Amino acid sequence: MQFYNLKTRSHVEIPESDVKKVKMTRKTKSGEQIRYALTATYEGNKLFKFVNEATYKSSSATEA
Repeated sequence: MQFYNLKTRSHVEIPESDVKKVKMTRKTKSGEQIRYALTATYEGNKLFKFVNEATYKSSSATEA
């Protein structure tokens, strides 16, 4: 799976087995906001890839 590394400003390939999925929820004035992301670690840097709900649910990655 391809992630973008902000530190090196380049795309990196991460094996599917190293990817985890994360569901982030926060309270706002008008209710709750839910963001879905895939995360991985590459050379000590934490990488995030924000995805939509359908991609999140169809991903075979483990829940973090």
